[in-house]
Amino acid sequence: MQAHPDVQRLEKGDVSQREDLTGLPDLAAADQLFNGSTVASRFLRAELELNARLRTLSFGKPVRYTYNPLEYAWDTHRCYVEKYCQEGQSVLFLGMNPGPFGMAQTGVPFGEVKAVRSWLKITGAVGRPAEEHPKRRITGLDCTQSEVSGARFWGFFQELCGETHNFFRHCFVHNLCPLIFMSESGKNLTPPELPAAERDALLSCCDSALCQVVTALGVSMVIGVGKLAEQRARRALAEAGITVRVEGIMHPSPRNPLANKGWANIVRDKLDNVGVLSLLTS
Repeated sequence: MQAHPDVQRLEKGDVSQREDLTGLPDLAAADQLFNGSTVASRFLRAELELNARLRTLSFGKPVRYTYNPLEYAWDTHRCYVEKYCQEGQSVLFLGMNPGPFGMAQTGVPFGEVKAVRSWLKITGAVGRPAEEHPKRRITGLDCTQSEVSGARFWGFFQELCGETHNFFRHCFVHNLCPLIFMSESGKNLTPPELPAAERDALLSCCDSALCQVVTALGVSMVIGVGKLAEQRARRALAEAGITVRVEGIMHPSPRNPLANKGWANIVRDKLDNVGVLSLLTS
């Protein structure tokens, strides 16, 4: 897949473009990311290319605030990817986009702060978006509010696997879209709630990046966390001619009544049915 023009300019040594694209502190760090020698570096490259594409988009009402943790939380996000994205993983769990007290704070998908700090042991500095909603401030790893979805997600795998190695030797976790959208009131808006033209432009960029990511990782199965992520992955990968099995699990959101009645048991059964549970408990 051809690199985005911004990335092509970056690779030719345009320093100003490089600094704008990556948000990294020095050129050596960016060069290390772009050498393509590891799965993690190829994954991060795809994300930087996606960032370049997303910066060309604009969002009108009902969106008032847009945060991109792949920019202001790049330090912790890179820590997560370099620590856990590795050769031999066969399953990619795919969420839709960040939550206000999860990845928006930590740079980690489903990144409930306690799980990120205590189980995943992610470290690093988290900055702030250029414009913040006064009710949705970014405090990074110091955030004191727990995100239920993330606590359920990572808590389930911690209980199931014990050590992080037992999960990440087979699996990785990623979000289709890195952006979080908020209305004037601070209400969280999902991509399907955007105006059609803006939504389609956004998801087209994200679909392309997903295909890059799946190819870079070489996984054989994508598991959408929630119907939206599952359906989007199924469509994007099929249209790109990428032969990967796509399955889905229930989203752990507390807004889902079924998830509040035993999400862990429901997901455990589904993972058993698709053959993933045995990978995580062997």
